[in-house]
Amino acid sequence: MSETHAALTLFDVDFQAMGTRCTISLYAQSSEHARSLSEAVITDVARLESKYSRYLPDSLLNEINSVANAGGAITVDEETAALLDYAQSCYVESDGLFDITSGLLRRAWNFQPEGQTELPDPDVLAALLQRVGWDKLDWEAPLLIFDTPGMELDFGGVVKEYAADRAAALLKGAGVDHALINLGGDICVTGPRIGGDPWRVAISDPSNPESPLRLVDLSHGALASSGSYARCIEIEGIKYGHLLNPRTGFPFVGTAAATVLADQCVVAGSLATIAMLKAPDALQFLEQMALPFLVVDQNGAIVDRLIH
Repeated sequence: MSETHAALTLFDVDFQAMGTRCTISLYAQSSEHARSLSEAVITDVARLESKYSRYLPDSLLNEINSVANAGGAITVDEETAALLDYAQSCYVESDGLFDITSGLLRRAWNFQPEGQTELPDPDVLAALLQRVGWDKLDWEAPLLIFDTPGMELDFGGVVKEYAADRAAALLKGAGVDHALINLGGDICVTGPRIGGDPWRVAISDPSNPESPLRLVDLSHGALASSGSYARCIEIEGIKYGHLLNPRTGFPFVGTAAATVLADQCVVAGSLATIAMLKAPDALQFLEQMALPFLVVDQNGAIVDRLIH
């Protein structure tokens, strides 16, 4: 990028992590300097991916899930305990709809392009639902006990946002007060641009994800979005998104996308997801949270409570 202040230029440092494109935008003396300033963040995001990815066989998450599958107990480290505490608070805040044990339900659905064309077998869903529910496990840090064999955890709803918050903290700790971190749409800033201007952040249009629906000014804090448009299938004329109801095993219908601004990305992301899960009560829930937000329903109607 071309913006220059004194001896500093604004650079974008791109990298791949957590299955998505990531970018750190920051001011530096050269591209090499920008990369050097970003290295600790890139390393930390990779660490979190290797620790909590369900796709990596050696991850801590898969170690936890092998215990969960057998039915047993495992002692976890402080960082994992903090994530579990947060997941528990989201479960309570959402009346049980935000549930990190619900990943099992994906086994009944295929949201890939050219995915399934028929609804899942009710018996298959019923069997999976028997093993879903935060209330089916016992959690008292640092001990996690799975009383019901065959369960599974998935940190996908919190770990990328947590990584964005850590990235901002690492950069701030290194004296980088004017940076933007974008981990696949989960965005945190360490402060405004040099000179005080805000960063301009685009919110995707659910009906055309490649084009921006709104541009938001961001000088502090974080922004995160949740949507059903990126991964959805159509069966008998009805569109089903990938966010699944842990009570019914079926996708939620009603809200196409939600975006929330908050001081922390993990809060913005979880509130946006809970809003999706609470359809048709998304607006009421977000109004109660008293944070800036934007919601798009399945018919394309927009409720904009962002700060412009």
